[in-house]
Amino acid sequence: MSALHVCPLSRLSETLAASGARHLVTLATLGSPGLAIERPETIAPENHLRVGFSDIVAPMEGHLPPGEAHVRAVLDFAAGWAEGPDRERPLLLHCYAGISRSTAAAYAVACALAPERDEAELARTLRRLAPSATPNRLFVEIADGLLGRRGRMSAAIAAIGRGAEAFEGTPFRLILP
Repeated sequence: MSALHVCPLSRLSETLAASGARHLVTLATLGSPGLAIERPETIAPENHLRVGFSDIVAPMEGHLPPGEAHVRAVLDFAAGWAEGPDRERPLLLHCYAGISRSTAAAYAVACALAPERDEAELARTLRRLAPSATPNRLFVEIADGLLGRRGRMSAAIAAIGRGAEAFEGTPFRLILP
């Protein structure tokens, strides 16, 4: 059984050790310390994807919103992990707080890797596992279009609403079929 693990930057080392993940996705603002983190020794260079964009949903001066290239990079990387020999080890996704970018990416990856799974059920599962999760709506909207989900992903994330207020999220694991 494969899984996605999600955590904030502050819990990366412990989550990596506890999960045994060998594939890592770092989502951070361009130029931030989060994007410049040193690749953990247990992660091969080709198994670490760094994606840089700001956690915003509309253009803002000095910031880069998530775009199609960012979402495609995450989905393609996850597809490579899923098709590879390491799928029995989890894929770990993290951002600075573990609340918005990483939860949006995990939701999109779960939808991509389990196309038969109901978007609303998956969003409710995400909320149960991560009460503070507030997936970046623009990232989800772009993934929704790329995956041909016809607005169902966006609607499901809107239905669970904003997560509980938190400085950072608690690490969690999302099981994939």
